[in-house]
Amino acid sequence: MHSEIAKYIDHTLLNPGATKAEVTKLCDEAKENNFFAVCVNPHYVKQAVKELSSSKVAVATVIGFPLGANLTDVKVAEAQRAIAEGAEELDMVINIGLLKDGELQAVEDDIQAIVKVAKPQDIKVKVIIEADLLTDEEKVNATKACMKAGAHFVKTSTGFVKDGKGATVEDVKLIKETLGTAPLAIKASAGIRDYEKAKALIDAGATRLGTSAGVAIVKGAQAVPAGY
Repeated sequence: MHSEIAKYIDHTLLNPGATKAEVTKLCDEAKENNFFAVCVNPHYVKQAVKELSSSKVAVATVIGFPLGANLTDVKVAEAQRAIAEGAEELDMVINIGLLKDGELQAVEDDIQAIVKVAKPQDIKVKVIIEADLLTDEEKVNATKACMKAGAHFVKTSTGFVKDGKGATVEDVKLIKETLGTAPLAIKASAGIRDYEKAKALIDAGATRLGTSAGVAIVKGAQAVPAGY
């Protein structure tokens, strides 16, 4: 796997202080390393699309990020604009408060509204459940809501929870077990800084990794002997 790990990586820059020059660097690194995608804030979608137009690297952006507490129609408008500007994947944050209140249908409806916007153009929707803030029961309920709403991925984290763990092997395994035979994929995100952590998450069931350390992960993979 170490020779192919780049295809798992969404090379990510969601820092609120990110500059145009940093987005350019992100895109250059994604092309050089053959990452699956870059993930940028909505403001930079148009720039990333332009810079990656001659490559196979996809452009993803975030919706309702990082809190998830935006009104659904605001998330919809954000998704529509992102798609119009060329985004190929949308990473949306659930309404965490609704989930904790047990309003599971409202959580599902919120996700489904974005899926409905994305579906006509075959845009992938990844749903960030923010596992650091949830009990295991809530993680299961959030995953089930993603399934019922027709999302394409369950994603663990935003990376914005103070003192959060980010993606963990335990959470990926729990999500995978909950999904069963459902055709959803898992994106592990946040706190993935080296090859060993990346490999452990993939072995647990993740098929995509959201990380700002993609270059370091690939370099770490290249240093691993064949057969590792």
